Amino acid sequence: MKFLITAGPTREPIDPVRYISNRSSGKMGYAIAQAALDAGHEVVLISGPVALPAPARAQLVRVTTADEMYDAVHANLGGIDIAVLCAAVADFKPAVFVARKIKKSAGIPMIELVPTRDILASLGALPEKKFLLAGFAAETDDLEKNAREKLEKKRCDVVVANDVSAPGLGFESDENELTIFLPDQPGRVLPRGSKSDIAKVLVKILCAAQ
Repeated sequence: MKFLITAGPTREPIDPVRYISNRSSGKMGYAIAQAALDAGHEVVLISGPVALPAPARAQLVRVTTADEMYDAVHANLGGIDIAVLCAAVADFKPAVFVARKIKKSAGIPMIELVPTRDILASLGALPEKKFLLAGFAAETDDLEKNAREKLEKKRCDVVVANDVSAPGLGFESDENELTIFLPDQPGRVLPRGSKSDIAKVLVKILCAAQ
């Protein structure tokens, strides 16, 4: 099978020095890519800025902003069997990029934010989608409620949720705990473990659901 996987954060520039981003390290997405490769699958990995070595044999596409990731995802859908949108894409970006560094002496800047394009929803809305669409939901509360809402609203086939408020799990950690939601099925918990081990199980589940 052919996987398209997104990983890492995006950076939305304010000026040449500053940007809006998040704590995503890319470790979960990279682990999924490696697990898929180890299982004999083909992988297109679309990655935001991370400090990780690229998995050998993956087709790596590096991006920085949410717009770049949106364009890269849509440009690489050909022949995809499973799309796993694991990246932590910024929900908002500055409405205007300031070409010169904003000086502290100028006072507190007023930065207007606008929504970024929703990559997951754009794939779910494709009229003749032939691939399995799996989205990630990083939550701090009401995990199941929020995950099932995303499953329906974004027209996903699978939502993989994790509680990023739990100590030692999720962002920047080598470990995770995931709950997998499919329509009309109870959530399936993948208990705490290394991201690499969890990724192997997740790849098997996604292949079986395809």
